[in-house]
Amino acid sequence: MNNIILIGMPAVGKSTIGVILAKEIGYQFLDADLVIQQREDCLLKEILVRHGVEGFLDIENQANLSIKTDRTVIATGGSAVYGREAMDHYKKSGTIVYLKCEYDLLEKRLNDLHGRGVVLKEGQTLLDIYRERCPLYEKYADIIVEENEKSIEETLQLLLKLLNC
Repeated sequence: MNNIILIGMPAVGKSTIGVILAKEIGYQFLDADLVIQQREDCLLKEILVRHGVEGFLDIENQANLSIKTDRTVIATGGSAVYGREAMDHYKKSGTIVYLKCEYDLLEKRLNDLHGRGVVLKEGQTLLDIYRERCPLYEKYADIIVEENEKSIEETLQLLLKLLNC
């Protein structure tokens, strides 16, 4: 399979860049968060309330494992990297791209963690999950795109260059 899988923290632009990238290279686009919502018939934040963090992560892992596509740009949820089985599945099905963003910029973009359905354990802060997830993103990434102060267009052009598209 020849997919491009986007990983990274919430609000780095996985869905936004994913849609544009798919159009640019003639691929389909799939948002894994929407797959989860469709499977569970409710919003991410409702799944978190009903099933808790561990239940949500299991649901997310199973949903990601169920995605079997080709020539598709897949935007994963920020917590997808907690699902080892799903990440192994993605590793076999395409190129994993980590959209990396500095913490200070990310903090400005993300103001309502709970409203977005961000997976947070009791007492965790955005900085806590940033520090916890970044090594996982780097572990699974085939390509790392440093976003930081780049525009969406600049990020897209860099990504196309790194993908040799």
